[in-house]
Amino acid sequence: MIETGKIERAELYKDRSVQILFDRLLGGEMNEIEPAYDSELGYHYPIVEEIVGDKSKVKRFLQKLHEAGMLRRRLFDKTLHCPKCSSTNVSVHYCCPYCKSFNIDKSSLVEHIKCGYMDVEENFKKGQKFVCPKCQDELKKPDIDHRRAGVWCTCRDCRKSFDVPHTQHFCRTCRATSTFEDAIIEDVHAYSLDDQVKEEVGVSWVVINPIRELLSGKGYDVESPAFLEGKSGAKHMFDIAAYKGKTKQKVLVMDLAFSTEKTVPEQPVIALFAKIFDVGPSAAYLIAIPKMSENGKKMSELYSITIIEAKNQNEVIEALAEVVIGK
Repeated sequence: MIETGKIERAELYKDRSVQILFDRLLGGEMNEIEPAYDSELGYHYPIVEEIVGDKSKVKRFLQKLHEAGMLRRRLFDKTLHCPKCSSTNVSVHYCCPYCKSFNIDKSSLVEHIKCGYMDVEENFKKGQKFVCPKCQDELKKPDIDHRRAGVWCTCRDCRKSFDVPHTQHFCRTCRATSTFEDAIIEDVHAYSLDDQVKEEVGVSWVVINPIRELLSGKGYDVESPAFLEGKSGAKHMFDIAAYKGKTKQKVLVMDLAFSTEKTVPEQPVIALFAKIFDVGPSAAYLIAIPKMSENGKKMSELYSITIIEAKNQNEVIEALAEVVIGK
C-alpha cells in the first residue's frame, strides 16, 4: 500500500484552489501567507479568501493543507475572544486590585542613589530640572546619580497605591468584562510551503503539466497522479499514467525523480519496479533530473524501465516526444 500522506497530498494537488495558492507561493508573489487584522473580523487571510471564495472555509482549508504536510506554520499571534459573544474586539484594562476601577495613574519609581530617597517620578520634577525632593540635589546622570526602580500606580477612585494592577478584559462589542481565568485564547498562524512539498510541487508544476499536455495531444487519456490496482489488490501511485485505446489495454506509467546532486540514485528505480511488477503496465518510464546514476541505469535495463534523463522541462518534452510518442 502507498503512503497515506502522499495519497492525501496527491488528491489535494488536484484542487484548483490549491493549485492557484501554490502557484503564487512558488512564483515569488509571496513567500508566506500572513494574516491581516480587522477590528470587526479579527485575523483573516484576504489572499486565501480571494482564492477559495468562501471566508468560512479558509481556516479549514489551511488546516487541511497543514495536516497533509503541505504547509508548515509558525505562531504569528494569539487572539483574545470574549467568552460571552466570541468577539475579538477586546481591550485590556489595568485595574485597581482594591476597588477594581480601571481609572488609575501609572508612574515610574525613581531612587536617588546617594541619599536613598525613592518616590514617583513626578515628584522629582522641578520646572525643567530633576531634583531630589529630600536632599535637593539636582540629578543629571541616569543610572549614576539616580535610577528607575519600578512602577507605581495610584487609583483615582479609592486613592490607594499599588505596584501590580489587576488585569481585566473588556469586550467592545457586547461590553462584557472578563478575567484571565475566563479568557478564550486562540493561536493565529502564518503559513509557508514545506520544503519537501516545494520539491514535489515544483516538479508537478514545471514538468508534469507539460507532459500531460504532450500525451493528451497525441491521443492518450492521462491521469496525474494515477492510482492503479495491482494483481495483489494493493493500489500504487504513479506520477503519470497514460492510456490508449477503447479498452485502455495500453498503459504507460511514469515517475519523476530528481536530485540536487549530480545524479539521481538507484532507489527510485527499485521503487518503480516494485510497483510495475504488481501492476504490469505496457511500458514504464523514469524521468531522472538531471541524470541517473550508473547503478540506476544498470538496474533499469534489468527491470525493463526506460530512463529519460533531462536537465530541464524542455529536455524532458523533447526526449518523451522521441522515446514515447515516436513509438
